[in-house]
Amino acid sequence: MYFNNNTLVFLDGHFVKADQASCSAYAQSLHYGYAAFEGLRSYNTPAGTRIFKAKEHYERLRYSCQAVGLPLSHSVEELTEITYKLLEKNNFTDAYIRPLVYAGEPNMGIKAPATSNLFIAAWEWGKYLGDQCLRLMISPYERPNPKSVPIEAKISGHYANSIVASSDAKNKGYDEALLLDMNGFVAEGPGSNFFFEKGGELYTAPAGSILKGITRATVIELAREAGIKVHEQFFRPEALKEAEGAFLTGTAAEVVGVSSIGEHVFQKPFADTIGARLARQYTALVTGQAAGHLLTV
Repeated sequence: MYFNNNTLVFLDGHFVKADQASCSAYAQSLHYGYAAFEGLRSYNTPAGTRIFKAKEHYERLRYSCQAVGLPLSHSVEELTEITYKLLEKNNFTDAYIRPLVYAGEPNMGIKAPATSNLFIAAWEWGKYLGDQCLRLMISPYERPNPKSVPIEAKISGHYANSIVASSDAKNKGYDEALLLDMNGFVAEGPGSNFFFEKGGELYTAPAGSILKGITRATVIELAREAGIKVHEQFFRPEALKEAEGAFLTGTAAEVVGVSSIGEHVFQKPFADTIGARLARQYTALVTGQAAGHLLTV
Protein backbone atom coordinates (compact mmCIF):
# COMPACT_ATOMS: atom_id res chain seq x y z
CA MET A 1 0.00 0.00 0.00
CA TYR A 2 2.77 2.44 0.92
CA PHE A 3 5.57 1.35 -1.37
CA ASN A 4 6.60 -1.08 -4.08
CA ASN A 5 9.90 -2.38 -5.43
CA ASN A 6 10.63 0.91 -7.19
CA THR A 7 9.66 3.37 -4.44
CA LEU A 8 12.39 5.67 -3.17
CA VAL A 9 12.56 7.22 0.29
CA PHE A 10 14.96 9.72 1.80
CA LEU A 11 17.09 8.41 4.67
CA ASP A 12 19.95 10.30 6.28
CA GLY A 13 21.13 12.17 3.22
CA HIS A 14 20.42 9.55 0.56
CA PHE A 15 17.53 8.44 -1.63
CA VAL A 16 17.25 4.68 -1.21
CA LYS A 17 14.79 1.93 -2.09
CA ALA A 18 11.99 1.80 0.45
CA ASP A 19 12.52 -1.88 1.16
CA GLN A 20 16.19 -1.17 1.97
CA ALA A 21 15.47 1.44 4.66
CA SER A 22 15.94 -0.10 8.08
CA CYS A 23 16.16 0.71 11.77
CA SER A 24 17.83 -1.10 14.66
CA ALA A 25 15.53 -3.25 16.77
CA TYR A 26 17.28 -1.58 19.74
CA ALA A 27 16.46 1.95 18.60
CA GLN A 28 15.33 4.31 21.33
CA SER A 29 12.44 5.54 19.20
CA LEU A 30 11.11 2.03 18.64
CA HIS A 31 11.01 1.22 22.34
CA TYR A 32 9.83 4.54 23.75
CA GLY A 33 7.93 6.31 20.93
CA TYR A 34 10.61 8.99 21.00
CA ALA A 35 10.28 10.47 17.52
CA ALA A 36 8.67 13.47 15.82
CA PHE A 37 6.77 13.38 12.56
CA GLU A 38 4.62 15.39 10.18
CA GLY A 39 1.99 14.74 7.55
CA LEU A 40 1.94 16.86 4.41
CA ARG A 41 0.10 16.64 1.11
CA SER A 42 1.10 17.60 -2.39
CA TYR A 43 -1.42 18.40 -5.11
CA ASN A 44 -1.43 18.58 -8.88
CA THR A 45 -2.18 22.26 -9.51
CA PRO A 46 -2.21 24.43 -12.66
CA ALA A 47 1.25 25.59 -11.59
CA GLY A 48 2.55 22.03 -11.23
CA THR A 49 3.08 19.85 -8.17
CA ARG A 50 2.73 21.93 -5.01
CA ILE A 51 3.07 20.93 -1.37
CA PHE A 52 0.42 22.68 0.69
CA LYS A 53 1.91 24.80 3.47
CA ALA A 54 5.28 23.05 3.51
CA LYS A 55 6.78 25.90 5.52
CA GLU A 56 4.21 25.62 8.31
CA HIS A 57 4.53 21.85 8.50
CA TYR A 58 8.30 21.86 8.64
CA GLU A 59 8.36 24.69 11.16
CA ARG A 60 6.15 22.53 13.35
CA LEU A 61 8.43 19.53 12.83
CA ARG A 62 11.38 21.60 14.04
CA TYR A 63 9.32 22.81 17.01
CA SER A 64 8.32 19.23 17.88
CA CYS A 65 11.94 18.12 17.86
CA GLN A 66 13.00 21.07 19.98
CA ALA A 67 10.16 20.45 22.45
CA VAL A 68 11.44 16.96 23.30
CA GLY A 69 15.17 17.54 22.77
CA LEU A 70 15.46 15.58 19.54
CA PRO A 71 18.26 16.96 17.31
CA LEU A 72 17.34 18.13 13.80
CA SER A 73 19.95 20.04 11.82
CA HIS A 74 18.00 20.51 8.57
CA SER A 75 16.39 23.87 7.92
CA VAL A 76 12.82 24.32 6.73
CA GLU A 77 14.16 25.21 3.29
CA GLU A 78 16.34 22.10 3.12
CA LEU A 79 13.49 19.86 4.21
CA THR A 80 11.20 21.37 1.59
CA GLU A 81 13.79 20.95 -1.16
CA ILE A 82 14.38 17.30 -0.21
CA THR A 83 10.65 16.63 -0.28
CA TYR A 84 10.14 18.08 -3.75
CA LYS A 85 13.07 15.95 -4.98
CA LEU A 86 11.48 12.88 -3.42
CA LEU A 87 8.19 13.57 -5.19
CA GLU A 88 9.99 14.06 -8.49
CA LYS A 89 12.02 10.85 -8.14
CA ASN A 90 8.84 8.86 -7.47
CA ASN A 91 6.85 10.68 -10.16
CA PHE A 92 4.24 11.73 -7.59
CA THR A 93 1.91 14.73 -7.91
CA ASP A 94 -1.00 14.04 -5.54
CA ALA A 95 0.67 12.40 -2.58
CA TYR A 96 0.78 12.14 1.18
CA ILE A 97 4.21 12.86 2.67
CA ARG A 98 5.55 11.51 5.97
CA PRO A 99 8.76 12.98 7.44
CA LEU A 100 10.01 11.25 10.58
CA VAL A 101 12.84 12.33 12.87
CA TYR A 102 13.86 9.46 15.12
CA ALA A 103 16.63 8.15 17.35
CA GLY A 104 17.75 5.07 15.45
CA GLU A 105 20.94 4.10 17.23
CA PRO A 106 20.83 1.19 19.69
CA ASN A 107 20.00 2.87 23.00
CA MET A 108 17.91 1.56 25.87
CA GLY A 109 18.49 4.72 27.91
CA ILE A 110 15.89 7.43 28.44
CA LYS A 111 18.12 10.43 27.86
CA ALA A 112 17.90 12.48 24.68
CA PRO A 113 20.53 11.39 22.12
CA ALA A 114 23.19 13.58 20.55
CA THR A 115 22.14 12.65 17.00
CA SER A 116 19.01 11.63 15.13
CA ASN A 117 17.90 10.12 11.83
CA LEU A 118 15.74 11.73 9.15
CA PHE A 119 13.36 9.61 7.08
CA ILE A 120 10.92 11.01 4.50
CA ALA A 121 8.47 8.87 2.52
CA ALA A 122 5.61 9.64 0.16
CA TRP A 123 2.77 7.61 -1.25
CA GLU A 124 -0.50 8.08 -3.09
CA TRP A 125 -3.25 8.09 -0.48
CA GLY A 126 -6.89 9.05 -0.60
CA LYS A 127 -8.64 10.95 2.19
CA TYR A 128 -7.79 9.15 5.41
CA LEU A 129 -11.37 9.07 6.71
CA GLY A 130 -13.02 8.76 3.30
CA ASP A 131 -15.68 10.97 1.72
CA GLN A 132 -18.75 9.82 3.63
CA CYS A 133 -20.07 11.56 6.74
CA LEU A 134 -18.88 9.93 9.94
CA ARG A 135 -20.58 8.55 13.02
CA LEU A 136 -18.59 9.56 16.10
CA MET A 137 -18.72 8.45 19.70
CA ILE A 138 -17.51 10.28 22.79
CA SER A 139 -14.49 8.25 23.80
CA PRO A 140 -13.91 7.03 27.36
CA TYR A 141 -10.25 7.83 26.75
CA GLU A 142 -9.06 11.41 27.35
CA ARG A 143 -6.44 13.44 25.60
CA PRO A 144 -3.12 13.44 27.51
CA ASN A 145 -2.68 16.04 30.21
CA PRO A 146 -0.81 18.99 28.62
CA LYS A 147 1.33 19.20 31.75
CA SER A 148 2.58 15.65 31.22
CA VAL A 149 3.84 16.05 27.65
CA PRO A 150 4.31 18.93 25.16
CA ILE A 151 0.87 18.32 23.65
CA GLU A 152 1.29 20.73 20.72
CA ALA A 153 4.31 18.79 19.49
CA LYS A 154 3.59 16.01 16.97
CA ILE A 155 5.35 13.20 18.80
CA SER A 156 5.01 9.55 17.81
CA GLY A 157 4.43 8.31 21.36
CA HIS A 158 1.38 10.56 21.77
CA TYR A 159 -0.44 8.52 19.15
CA ALA A 160 -0.76 5.43 21.34
CA ASN A 161 -3.64 7.41 22.87
CA SER A 162 -5.09 7.99 19.39
CA ILE A 163 -4.84 4.35 18.34
CA VAL A 164 -6.52 3.11 21.52
CA ALA A 165 -9.40 5.61 21.27
CA SER A 166 -9.96 5.09 17.54
CA SER A 167 -9.84 1.29 17.79
CA ASP A 168 -12.28 1.34 20.68
CA ALA A 169 -14.77 3.45 18.72
CA LYS A 170 -14.54 1.24 15.65
CA ASN A 171 -14.91 -1.93 17.71
CA LYS A 172 -18.18 -0.44 19.04
CA GLY A 173 -19.52 0.17 15.54
CA TYR A 174 -18.62 3.83 15.07
CA ASP A 175 -16.40 5.41 12.41
CA GLU A 176 -14.22 7.44 14.75
CA ALA A 177 -13.77 8.68 18.31
CA LEU A 178 -14.16 12.15 19.76
CA LEU A 179 -11.96 12.70 22.79
CA LEU A 180 -12.46 14.96 25.79
CA ASP A 181 -9.71 16.68 27.75
CA MET A 182 -8.93 16.04 31.42
CA ASN A 183 -11.56 18.62 32.45
CA GLY A 184 -14.39 17.05 30.44
CA PHE A 185 -14.33 19.53 27.56
CA VAL A 186 -14.50 18.33 23.95
CA ALA A 187 -10.98 18.31 22.52
CA GLU A 188 -10.49 16.60 19.14
CA GLY A 189 -10.48 13.38 17.19
CA PRO A 190 -7.62 10.85 17.39
CA GLY A 191 -5.89 12.46 14.39
CA SER A 192 -8.05 15.45 13.48
CA ASN A 193 -9.54 18.64 14.89
CA PHE A 194 -13.26 19.03 15.52
CA PHE A 195 -15.71 21.84 14.65
CA PHE A 196 -19.44 22.19 15.14
CA GLU A 197 -21.91 24.65 13.64
CA LYS A 198 -24.67 26.52 15.46
CA GLY A 199 -26.63 29.56 14.30
CA GLY A 200 -24.36 30.16 11.32
CA GLU A 201 -21.22 30.25 13.47
CA LEU A 202 -18.46 27.73 14.16
CA TYR A 203 -17.08 26.44 17.44
CA THR A 204 -13.84 24.57 18.04
CA ALA A 205 -11.64 23.77 21.02
CA PRO A 206 -8.89 26.29 21.84
CA ALA A 207 -5.22 25.57 22.39
CA GLY A 208 -4.53 23.56 25.49
CA SER A 209 -5.27 19.87 25.03
CA ILE A 210 -5.30 19.77 21.23
CA LEU A 211 -2.79 19.71 18.42
CA LYS A 212 -3.35 23.02 16.65
CA GLY A 213 -3.67 21.56 13.19
CA ILE A 214 -2.51 23.35 10.07
CA THR A 215 -5.71 22.34 8.28
CA ARG A 216 -7.63 23.65 11.29
CA ALA A 217 -5.88 27.02 11.00
CA THR A 218 -6.56 27.13 7.25
CA VAL A 219 -10.26 26.39 7.72
CA ILE A 220 -10.53 29.06 10.43
CA GLU A 221 -8.94 31.62 8.13
CA LEU A 222 -11.18 30.61 5.22
CA ALA A 223 -14.23 30.96 7.45
CA ARG A 224 -13.24 34.34 8.80
CA GLU A 225 -12.43 35.67 5.34
CA ALA A 226 -15.97 34.64 4.36
CA GLY A 227 -17.42 36.54 7.33
CA ILE A 228 -18.19 33.43 9.39
CA LYS A 229 -17.54 33.88 13.10
CA VAL A 230 -15.34 31.20 14.63
CA HIS A 231 -15.31 30.70 18.40
CA GLU A 232 -12.23 29.02 19.86
CA GLN A 233 -13.56 28.13 23.29
CA PHE A 234 -14.10 25.26 25.71
CA PHE A 235 -17.40 23.40 25.49
CA ARG A 236 -18.82 20.22 26.95
CA PRO A 237 -20.44 17.34 25.05
CA GLU A 238 -23.90 18.61 26.04
CA ALA A 239 -23.39 21.63 23.75
CA LEU A 240 -23.36 19.28 20.75
CA LYS A 241 -27.06 18.51 21.22
CA GLU A 242 -27.79 22.03 19.95
CA ALA A 243 -25.40 21.78 17.01
CA GLU A 244 -26.69 21.84 13.44
CA GLY A 245 -23.68 20.12 11.95
CA ALA A 246 -20.06 19.17 12.57
CA PHE A 247 -16.88 18.22 10.76
CA LEU A 248 -13.29 17.07 11.27
CA THR A 249 -10.16 18.60 9.75
CA GLY A 250 -6.65 17.27 9.19
CA THR A 251 -4.02 17.01 6.50
CA ALA A 252 -4.72 13.32 5.90
CA ALA A 253 -8.50 13.64 6.29
CA GLU A 254 -8.81 17.15 4.76
CA VAL A 255 -12.38 18.27 5.68
CA VAL A 256 -14.90 15.50 6.38
CA GLY A 257 -18.47 15.79 7.61
CA VAL A 258 -19.95 14.28 10.76
CA SER A 259 -23.48 12.87 10.65
CA SER A 260 -23.91 11.96 14.31
CA ILE A 261 -22.28 11.85 17.72
CA GLY A 262 -23.42 8.96 19.82
CA GLU A 263 -27.19 8.76 19.54
CA HIS A 264 -27.55 12.40 18.44
CA VAL A 265 -28.08 12.71 14.68
CA PHE A 266 -27.67 16.12 13.05
CA GLN A 267 -30.89 17.08 11.25
CA LYS A 268 -29.32 19.39 8.67
CA PRO A 269 -27.81 17.52 5.68
CA PHE A 270 -24.06 18.03 5.63
CA ALA A 271 -24.29 19.36 2.07
CA ASP A 272 -26.22 22.34 3.46
CA THR A 273 -23.77 23.17 6.26
CA ILE A 274 -20.95 25.65 6.63
CA GLY A 275 -18.60 22.67 6.87
CA ALA A 276 -19.51 21.50 3.36
CA ARG A 277 -18.97 24.99 2.00
CA LEU A 278 -15.56 25.19 3.67
CA ALA A 279 -14.67 21.71 2.39
CA ARG A 280 -15.26 22.89 -1.16
CA GLN A 281 -13.22 26.05 -0.57
CA TYR A 282 -10.41 24.04 0.98
CA THR A 283 -10.26 21.71 -2.01
CA ALA A 284 -10.20 24.65 -4.40
CA LEU A 285 -7.40 26.23 -2.41
CA VAL A 286 -5.07 23.24 -2.13
CA THR A 287 -5.53 22.25 -5.77
CA GLY A 288 -4.70 25.76 -6.98
CA GLN A 289 -8.19 26.47 -8.27
CA ALA A 290 -8.59 29.39 -5.86
CA ALA A 291 -6.06 32.20 -5.83
CA GLY A 292 -5.04 33.48 -2.45
CA HIS A 293 -2.28 34.09 0.01
CA LEU A 294 -3.09 30.91 1.92
CA LEU A 295 -1.42 28.70 -0.68
CA THR A 296 2.23 28.52 0.32
CA VAL A 297 4.83 26.11 -1.04
